[in-house]
Amino acid sequence: MDRIADLNLFLRVLDLGSISAAARSLDLSVAVASQRLKRLERDLGVRLLHRTTRQLHATAEGVALAERGRALIEELEALTSDLRQSGSEPSGVLRVTTSASFGRMYISPLLPEFQRRYPAVRLSVNLNDERLDLIASGMDLAIRIGPLDDSSLVARKLADNRRVLACSPEYLRHRVAPRVPEDLADHECLLLVGAQGRMEYWRVVDATGHATTVRVNGRLESNFGEVLRDAALAGLGIAHFSAWHVYEDLCAGRLVEVLPGYRLPDTAINAVMPQRRFVPLRVRAFVDFVAESFGEVPPWEREVSGALLSMALAS
Repeated sequence: MDRIADLNLFLRVLDLGSISAAARSLDLSVAVASQRLKRLERDLGVRLLHRTTRQLHATAEGVALAERGRALIEELEALTSDLRQSGSEPSGVLRVTTSASFGRMYISPLLPEFQRRYPAVRLSVNLNDERLDLIASGMDLAIRIGPLDDSSLVARKLADNRRVLACSPEYLRHRVAPRVPEDLADHECLLLVGAQGRMEYWRVVDATGHATTVRVNGRLESNFGEVLRDAALAGLGIAHFSAWHVYEDLCAGRLVEVLPGYRLPDTAINAVMPQRRFVPLRVRAFVDFVAESFGEVPPWEREVSGALLSMALAS
């Protein structure tokens, strides 16, 4: 068992890039972690790591050990988990990350019921608009919105992510509403700055499926969607939103949809996990619980549909 623990430590060092980070993730001191790595090298009779003042690199023997050793560790984890979970309930620490706004609005309200249902699970929830590296940050699960660009992750779709262009009625009192996508170039647009830079090209699709891409401009940009929502509510311009983010504002009339005859390409809301054979029962339980809570039609879409139907009947 000591050798298995040492092998697991070695794999963690490779994943996280340093002995200190691996030690922290396993609740070890750096000194103990270093001693155990030396013990593993001594027992195997080979050097596994090249150490410099700034970086660690696996030797050829280290690479070979990692390739075959990781499969062994995963098989052992799967076996022991199956034995422990037979007739048992989810338990342990579940580390979840998602975007700040979505987490506050739609994940946080679900947590009390989840903990009532699974009292042996301890939750650690990280709300962060930056996409964390799940392995490096020690996360079990992320709920991500938009395209997935990491093929090493396993994803389960939780809901569609319908997107809209919206502004306040106050803004439209002073400007002519856009009638075709090209009109957006003459308007104040509120721009999101993401991991890939300033999102200044907006793609809009008409009823026939024809797509138009427009380069937009504006005096305000931010990496945080709440800033753009506040600016739109204040009448500063048109913004590109996920429907879940502004459904209350649309229902209340604080925001109105722009170019309603067109649509923006939809994306998805996904539960994302590191790719591995063994998925802890607590992770599966949480993903199932969120999917069940959202249902086939997520709550924000139910609210918008109900508000639109009420307005149609009133008119």
